[in-house]
Amino acid sequence: MTHDLNRRTLLKAALGSAGLSALGSLPAFAQDARIRLYWWGSKERADRTLKAVGLYQERNPGVKIDGETLAWGDYWPRLATQAAGRNAPDLIQMDYRYVAEYARRGALMPLDEFMGKSLTIGDFDKASLDSCKVDGKLYGINIGNNSNALIYNKAAFQKAGVPEPIDVSWDKFFELAAAVTKAHNGEYFGTSDGSSEETAFENWLRQRGKALYTEDGKLGLTEQDATDWFAMWAKARESKACPPADLQALDKNNIETNLLTQGRAACAFNHSNQYVGYQVLNKNPLGITMYPQGAGPNPGHYLKPSMMWSIYARSKVAEQAVKFANFTVEDVDGAKVLGVERGVPASPKVRDAVSAELDDMGKLVVGFIAHVTPKVGPIPPAPPKGAGEIQTMQRRIAEQVSFARLSPADGGKQYVSEAQAILSRA
Repeated sequence: MTHDLNRRTLLKAALGSAGLSALGSLPAFAQDARIRLYWWGSKERADRTLKAVGLYQERNPGVKIDGETLAWGDYWPRLATQAAGRNAPDLIQMDYRYVAEYARRGALMPLDEFMGKSLTIGDFDKASLDSCKVDGKLYGINIGNNSNALIYNKAAFQKAGVPEPIDVSWDKFFELAAAVTKAHNGEYFGTSDGSSEETAFENWLRQRGKALYTEDGKLGLTEQDATDWFAMWAKARESKACPPADLQALDKNNIETNLLTQGRAACAFNHSNQYVGYQVLNKNPLGITMYPQGAGPNPGHYLKPSMMWSIYARSKVAEQAVKFANFTVEDVDGAKVLGVERGVPASPKVRDAVSAELDDMGKLVVGFIAHVTPKVGPIPPAPPKGAGEIQTMQRRIAEQVSFARLSPADGGKQYVSEAQAILSRA
């Protein structure tokens, strides 16, 4: 979930200005590194990133950092194009779902040689380090831990006179959501339609003892699983727990256009670190809780890196890029600037320092992670090559089902057929 594409030029200009300001009147030869930084995220993330860049450049006048940011949906196609053209940014904000794919393509640099030198993350726990490894090598720097999170408008549930959807079953969740819709005369819905959200689908599958992908990179679900998922959401549309297809189509897969932010639905399926970005854009107080459970006896949640820093394999300023990345996760001042918008810090000393100065939004996120941690299952294997295409495909099929162009059964069959074809050629 990210902010709009048209911020790209403005942010590039702002980062450039910050760099020039930090360099001041230094002679040209003093500039010994120019780092290209690339990330996705909301305006709140962009503001925090700019501030961290500015602080780092003040302390390191020989370094200039040029940044670029895109919405999530545009970010990955552009990175793929740049990597194919051997012109990727030096420092890349990487997601767990893509790290194995890019590492095995040779697009990312192993970071093991920097450990204990410019990369001082030895205080990270084993899980925080292992989740950034591919085939035994470290390819990412964990920026912060997160988990799936349902973010919701507290006032909407209060108006309906029903409990907030805290730690509820799927059946109870849809019951509460339908009550919210009814209380708002059908003009505001109890939840957004989550049928296209891969995070929600994966969580639901894990509850049933299934997975999106197996350890060997195969599809971990059946046609019946996918059919049941689409059928569950078709029933939710019928009960008006979630909006009709034409309204849901207004969501362009970012925080700004999510129906929660648009004031059209009370719940959004996201990750815990995104709570801050949502609350900044929403005037009503928002709550944060676990996804609905009960599709099976197993836990659906797990902890993972919300995102990580990775270094382009061909970067000529890898050492300098690693130092800036380290600044954001191990330097208390740098980490405080980022707060918990990218997740709860993995470093104990940094986490304690950041937590001590958090505002109410940040404290809610840290509290949520503490609440969910005893209830999580093991982290799944990193998605295989082609997983990004499957995620896009799910959104397309979910939309076709919601518009009744496909039945849930046909949607389930098509999902599995296309997913298997994508994995076989990836």
